[in-house]
Amino acid sequence: MEAEQIEALFTRADGTFAFARWGRPICPVVFGVDDATLGVVKGAVEAVCELSGHEMGEMDAELGSNLMLFFFREWSELPEVPGLDRLLPDLGPLVARLEAAEANQYRFFRFDKRGGIKACFVFLRMDDHLSAVPAQTLALSQIVQSVLLWSDTAFQDRSPLAVAGDTTVLRPEVAQLLRAAYDPVLPHAASDPSHALRLAARISVLQ
Repeated sequence: MEAEQIEALFTRADGTFAFARWGRPICPVVFGVDDATLGVVKGAVEAVCELSGHEMGEMDAELGSNLMLFFFREWSELPEVPGLDRLLPDLGPLVARLEAAEANQYRFFRFDKRGGIKACFVFLRMDDHLSAVPAQTLALSQIVQSVLLWSDTAFQDRSPLAVAGDTTVLRPEVAQLLRAAYDPVLPHAASDPSHALRLAARISVLQ
C-alpha cells in the first residue's frame, strides 16, 4: 500500500487527517447476541489483536470494558439502555439523526491524553442487510473498523475483507497496515498527513 493510499484511509471528508490506535489492552463486551455469536465476536477481537500485535484484556482498570458492541433491532431501543446516556453525549438527538438517515451502524470513540483510543462503542441495527451478513464476516469487519480511527469515508468503496475459499479474511494490504500501525516505534496518534509516510515505511520494514 502506497503512502497516498494510506493517507486517504485516515483523511476525513472535511479534509483533516486523523490517525489513532488503542493505547491500552482491548477489553470487549457484547450485548444483544446469543452465546454462539458472542464467541464469534470475541474470536474476531482475538484474531485482530494477534495480527496487530496489540493486547486483549479481561478488564480495563478505568472503564471495565472499553470496547462495547450493541446488537439491536431499532435505534429507539438505545435510550432505554440504563446509563447509556452517560457514555454517549446527546443520545436523544443522535438517535433521531440515525433514524432519519436509516443508518444501520454507528461507532463512537473516546481518547486518552496522548490521543490514543481508550474506548469504542459500536452500535449495530440489525436490518435486513446486516442480518444477511454471516456472523464471522460482520464481526471481523466491525472489529477491524474499531481498532484504528479510520476516516469516515474509508472502506466505502471496498471492504477491508476478502474471501479466501470458504473463509473471510482481511485483505493482505489492510493486515500489513494494521501491523505497521501498532509498531511500538510509532506514536499512538497523529494529525499530520506525513504519518502516512511513516506507516508506509514501517510496512516496508515489516515485510
